[in-house]
Amino acid sequence: MFEIVRKDEMAQGTNIRFDILAPKIAAKIQSGQFVILRVNETGERIPITVADVDRFSGVITIVFQVVGKTTALMRSLDAGDFIKDVVGPLGRPAHVEKCGTVICVGGGTGIAILHHVVKDMKEAGNYVIGIIGARTKDLLILEDEMNLLCDELVVCTDDGTHGQQGFVTEPLAKYLEERYDIKLAYAIGPIIMMQNVCKLTKKHDLHTMVSLNPVMIDGTGMCGGCRVTVDNRTQFCCVDGPDFDGHKVDFEELSMRNSMYLKEEKDALLFSIK
Repeated sequence: MFEIVRKDEMAQGTNIRFDILAPKIAAKIQSGQFVILRVNETGERIPITVADVDRFSGVITIVFQVVGKTTALMRSLDAGDFIKDVVGPLGRPAHVEKCGTVICVGGGTGIAILHHVVKDMKEAGNYVIGIIGARTKDLLILEDEMNLLCDELVVCTDDGTHGQQGFVTEPLAKYLEERYDIKLAYAIGPIIMMQNVCKLTKKHDLHTMVSLNPVMIDGTGMCGGCRVTVDNRTQFCCVDGPDFDGHKVDFEELSMRNSMYLKEEKDALLFSIK
């Protein structure tokens, strides 16, 4: 059993932050890696990439979006409640090294995953440019935390209610045109966002990493549910990722596979509410 020591509702309650006491995981987990949670004995297994870690207190931080029955159940939990299973660290860590200037782009809940990567990029001695975005101001998360970590931070909202109006690709395009010292790009967010970021960076031959979150079941490479096509080869996100070279990812296939069970997720959520 793993205790929730802190709960915050963000983005109008659609994104939830849990700080979970998990000392053994906290001692080993690195940015880019994920855990698999099971709320109770009969619950499904949910993979969530860790947003932060406090090794001293033995706490890991996750941020999840409420989209289906299980995440709705998780939202009903409070600080002091327990999650039955938390398994990790899983997946390969983000490749972090001192390379100079890096540009990190996050959208929606992906900002939480990006936060952990940016933290390590800064600790490695890099100059970090951050670009984060959401549909509207109320859906933006972790702006203050990202502002503390990034040397430069650009905030975008689709409707212009906060920061620059438009998509994250717009300030990214400007940076790529004006700066020649950027050595690496990192993009985490909705599939279409990552795909468009990669289209831009490919024009500038800028190495770009993305963090993928396909449908996943066991998290050990046994089931094959999280397969993705990278460089025309089948890869398993749980053991080969979740980070991949964005210029080699088949985003069209990824988008199709990730949308296969949207109806079932919605139906399960509606049934649980009833």
